[in-house]
Amino acid sequence: MNEPAPEGLGAFLRSRRARIRPEDVGLPPSMGIRRVPGLRREEVALLAGVSAEYYERLERGRRRTASASVLDAIARVLQLNPAERDHLHALASSPSPRQTRTAPARLRPGLRRALDAVTDVPALVLGPRYDLIAINDLGAAFYAGLDLLPAGQRNIVRYLFTVDAARELYDDWAETARTVVAELRRYAGTHPHDPKLANLVGDLSVRDQDFRRWWALHDVYRRDYGSKRYHHPLVGELELGYEAMTPVGDPELIFGTHTVEAHSPSAQALMLLSSWSAPPRLDRCTGTGQPTAADPAISDPGTTT
Repeated sequence: MNEPAPEGLGAFLRSRRARIRPEDVGLPPSMGIRRVPGLRREEVALLAGVSAEYYERLERGRRRTASASVLDAIARVLQLNPAERDHLHALASSPSPRQTRTAPARLRPGLRRALDAVTDVPALVLGPRYDLIAINDLGAAFYAGLDLLPAGQRNIVRYLFTVDAARELYDDWAETARTVVAELRRYAGTHPHDPKLANLVGDLSVRDQDFRRWWALHDVYRRDYGSKRYHHPLVGELELGYEAMTPVGDPELIFGTHTVEAHSPSAQALMLLSSWSAPPRLDRCTGTGQPTAADPAISDPGTTT
C-alpha cells in the first residue's frame, strides 16, 4: 500500500481498462488474439488521442505528470464515473510525503454539541481513514461490538472486518464492507503516504481475505446517502437511511447520521433500544477512548486524539 503514486496510477489504469470490451468503445470485437481482458494499451492511447508510447510510460509509472485534458480523455475512454475520474486525477498529481502529513483529527465544541443534540437516531463523526472520532449515545448502543475494539483502534473499516457482531448487524454485510473498502481506496488516492493508512491496510490484508481481494480491485466510491437494512441483536430488524456530510471548515471529517421514517417499526425499534440500553463504554467518548467534556478529567471538548 505504501506505494509511490505512479505505481498506484498504473494499477488503477490497468484495473479500469480490463473492464472495457472493445465493442464497448466502438472497436471491432476481434483485433488479434487477446491475452488479457479488456482494452490493450495502444487502444486506450488511440481513443484518447495520445501516442502509445506516452500512455505506456504513464501506466508503467515512467511519466510523472499528465495534463488535465489528457487525464479527462483517458477517463472518457475508460468510462470512469465521477468518483473514479477524481481518483485518477488525484493519483496523477502525486503529492509528496510532506504534503500529505495530517494533524490529529480534532472535534470542535460546536460539532460535539451538534452530535449530542442528535438523540433519536445513531450518529457519529469520522476522521481520516474512517477513524471513529465521536459517537452519540444511541450510536454506541446501535453498533454492536464496537466497544470490543481497543482504545486507539476504533475505526469503522476495522470494525467491519474484525468484529463478528458487525457481520451480523448488516443485512448485506458484503456489499457494505466492499463499499467501505472502495471509500478507503479513494482516500488513499489523495493520501498515498499516510503511514496510518498503510498500517491499517497491511493489517487487514493479512487478517481478512475479503478485504485483501476487494482492495486489489482498485474500486473507488464516494459516500453520500442511501439506506440499509440491519439485524440488531436486541431489537431485531431495522431499515434506516443514512446521510454523510462534511462540516464546513473540517474537510477531513464526516458527520454521519442515520434517518428513520416517523412512527415506523424501525423508529419504534430505535426508541426501544434507547430505553433498554445502559450507557455503553463508548458513551460520550471519542473513538480513541479519550474522555470528552462530559468527563471531569478534562475541560476541552474539542480535543479527541
